[in-house]
Amino acid sequence: MTRLRLGVNIDHVATVRNARGEGYPDPVRAAEMALAAGADGITAHLREDRRHISDADIDALAVITRRRGRPLNFEMAVTTEMEAIALAHRPHAACLVPERREEVTTEGGLDVARGHNTIAPVVQRLVQAGIRVSAFIDADPVQVAAAKAAGVQVIELHTGAYCEAVREKRPQAQALLRNLKAAAAQAAELGLEVHAGHGIDYETVKPIAAIPELMELNIGHFLIGEAIFIGLGPAIARMRALMDEARATRAA
Repeated sequence: MTRLRLGVNIDHVATVRNARGEGYPDPVRAAEMALAAGADGITAHLREDRRHISDADIDALAVITRRRGRPLNFEMAVTTEMEAIALAHRPHAACLVPERREEVTTEGGLDVARGHNTIAPVVQRLVQAGIRVSAFIDADPVQVAAAKAAGVQVIELHTGAYCEAVREKRPQAQALLRNLKAAAAQAAELGLEVHAGHGIDYETVKPIAAIPELMELNIGHFLIGEAIFIGLGPAIARMRALMDEARATRAA
């Protein structure tokens, strides 16, 4: 089975920094440490309200990921401002996400079906600029088909509902996992690359990583939290090991 890539989201290093208005901890330093620890790429979400990652962070992240030959996955709302920033930096990938000012974190997938007329032209311009475009969507067959119709090359499945159900020991967890598996299979049939992310921790990563169509997981909040106790490098190494174990078990 293909090795599953790990993208590390460093947004919440910036959250801690911004809580005091200081210059530390530096998310760019965290990105460098994550790459040194075995992350395959870096993910950062430049929100419209700049509550964590800043424009200067994106400037610096674009430089270090390019220098190291590793991908930067630029998470962005579908807005004129964010499109302009993506086109200016031309990161390896741009992941289109929903965004509401009042939310604590991204609460669900992008409604590509309803937003097709707005989303598709943005996708086209980003793709023409050489950016690999993904859509962060729920595990819904309608949204998978809509993402394909909008022209994205990749979908990232929102795993938050499943992870939350597992942690809260809710009976619908297995049904939610089946939905993720079905959406991944559908997307692969349509020729889309499949990624997943949101809410993944050590308890939930292996069932997700075992989904054969998945090519990449993007994990952030949990790893940054775990790093407080064991360090970022060891936190990433353990996540990487669990991902590899899930793949090895599946292949066997």
